[in-house]
Amino acid sequence: MKKYSVDKIRNLGLISHGGAGKTTLAEAMLYVTGVITRLGKVDDGTATLDYDPEEQKRQISINTAVAPVPFEDFKINIVDTPGYFDFVGEVRAALRVTDGALVVVEAAAGVEVGTELVWGYADEYELPRLVLINKMDRENADFDRTLQSLREAFGDKVIPLHLPIGQEDSFKGIVDVLSRRAYIYEGDRSGKFEESEVPAELQDKVEEYREALIEAAAETDDELIMKYLEGEGLSDEEIQAGLRRAVVERSLFPVLCASGAKNIGVQPLLRAVTELLPSPADLGEVKGTKPDSDVEVSRRPSEDEAFSALVYKTVSDPYVGKMTLFRVYSGTVKSDSQVYNANKGKVERIGQLFVMRGKEQQPVDAAYAGDLVGVAKLQETTTSDTLCDQAHSIVFKPIQFPRPVFSVAVQPKAKGDEEKIGSGLARLMEEDPTFIVERNTETNQTILSGMGELHVEVITDRLKRKFGVEVNLTQPKVAYRETIKSTADVDNKYKKQTGGRGQYGHVIIHIEPLERGKEFEFEEKIFGGAVPRQYIPAVEKGIREAMQEGILAGYPVTDVKVTLLDGSYHSVDSSEMAFKIAASAAFKKGMQDANPVLLEPIMTVEVLVPEQFMGDVMGDLNKRRGKILGMEPRGTTQVIKALVPQAEMFTYAIDLRSITQGRGTYTMSFSHYEEVPAQVAEEVIEKARKAKEEEK
Repeated sequence: MKKYSVDKIRNLGLISHGGAGKTTLAEAMLYVTGVITRLGKVDDGTATLDYDPEEQKRQISINTAVAPVPFEDFKINIVDTPGYFDFVGEVRAALRVTDGALVVVEAAAGVEVGTELVWGYADEYELPRLVLINKMDRENADFDRTLQSLREAFGDKVIPLHLPIGQEDSFKGIVDVLSRRAYIYEGDRSGKFEESEVPAELQDKVEEYREALIEAAAETDDELIMKYLEGEGLSDEEIQAGLRRAVVERSLFPVLCASGAKNIGVQPLLRAVTELLPSPADLGEVKGTKPDSDVEVSRRPSEDEAFSALVYKTVSDPYVGKMTLFRVYSGTVKSDSQVYNANKGKVERIGQLFVMRGKEQQPVDAAYAGDLVGVAKLQETTTSDTLCDQAHSIVFKPIQFPRPVFSVAVQPKAKGDEEKIGSGLARLMEEDPTFIVERNTETNQTILSGMGELHVEVITDRLKRKFGVEVNLTQPKVAYRETIKSTADVDNKYKKQTGGRGQYGHVIIHIEPLERGKEFEFEEKIFGGAVPRQYIPAVEKGIREAMQEGILAGYPVTDVKVTLLDGSYHSVDSSEMAFKIAASAAFKKGMQDANPVLLEPIMTVEVLVPEQFMGDVMGDLNKRRGKILGMEPRGTTQVIKALVPQAEMFTYAIDLRSITQGRGTYTMSFSHYEEVPAQVAEEVIEKARKAKEEEK
């Protein structure tokens, strides 16, 4: 494979709302550059970058896929990301290691929820970007209407660089506004075109947008703006350099148009990528820190620097094993060498390096600054780790993945599969940092948390396909607690006489409620050895054991203080066991007399929503027995803070998307326990009673 210098590399992230046609567009890019000889289709499961069986079954992208394409003297690393919300972690990882983005918008739909979200991510990573109005051949495709929606959403920095010739069925080519040239395509998906004059009906528009582009180019340089204002014409070279500067500085977002499915407009798009988007060298040095310190260090994107790289993806392949994909930020790494994992403090052996093209791996001898490559079978390395030269170590800031928001309980379909489930999910977690698996010891459930219903479905399908384990998914149980609201005094004697030595234990205890969160206190006020010292720990143990299962619904008891006041013993028949049993029974009896109540976990919830949805979101939180704590603006959105019972939050990820048309996001963390309202408590207790009966 040809070696490219850092200034000839373009790392391009394709981002959009789901269904805008990114993968089909990437297929056309691969085809027109000669990387593939046949155009595959997403619907047929033959697209190069949708190679996962789950993607082919659902006809959507689930994973970030990479493919390099050669174009003229350049290498463009296409990084195709999923468009669906559930796989947003893939998008964030991809944007962390790309230098520019192509925001793909569907010509019939215009700006959608996902468009706004990915634009926000690109802003967060300060990425220069081009905008592509795709599917110009579709019914109801409308370039002007879509352009208007783009300008309304993202401002007047959005200016057309290309205009369509025709639309819907009549879409047959594009006009390059700057060069004033038209490209008419043959319409047979071959990508062949002829250059011609601008159609008469587009000439006025071409001049209008050309003037806007020249002004944007001139504004990047004091000398150019003076020339422009004084009416002097700018040379083509000055315009081109100014436009590139404007794109890199994010003061201009050029708009292009194409049809990925019909393979129209793809070559001019590739040219715009190479001419306008930055190379790794344009974006300058990358900052990090020395391992285990806050001392800042940096690396220039140059082959002459010490080697450094960031791992952006881990793939579990049933045949190859674990594959690690990384972006080289500086220096060179060779096959059959050693590198240092600065996060883990371990040396890793690099075997055969390869470049990914969909599912294919193409071996390479070395990888250089700016490039995206992979290697198999690293032992310690996981996503977000920094690989580097041990003598010049550096740690790059890790990729910020969103926290999972949707949880289910996982049970094996077949008995004895628990271990296989555990190891399979652990392997899949290496691949996907946006889901976590935890064992809830209170409810005895394995809880799988992901980004949404579809995400969880995909994980369980992979578990079946890769590890041969099938699971049932249910709603997680709530970890309720029981406590008391008043005090009680109990006198309890345990006496058992059998042939020979008997059992005798006698305790008098006082139980009272504690402040929320104090859990348990034990005190003894024994005088004169009524209960001998050696039996007092057994009394406490008996009470603690009784607290494991409350009397209302069998949930653990909390926030209770027990004082041992008095008792008696028998010199022969008393034992630790007898006092333990006496104390346990005394506690259960005391709970019944001390006004027992059920407690539920209350979560702190922060919902981030556009202002127009605030009323609906707050109304929905109130229906969930939530208490609104307040609101505060954050950029163009509002943050609603609330306390909501956990029992009401299991389907919130799905419901919030529905209420806010996908624009709302939220985070949740445990706050405290609170008494369950009587009506709800009755339902919980009844459910627990029935479950116990079924177990018998």
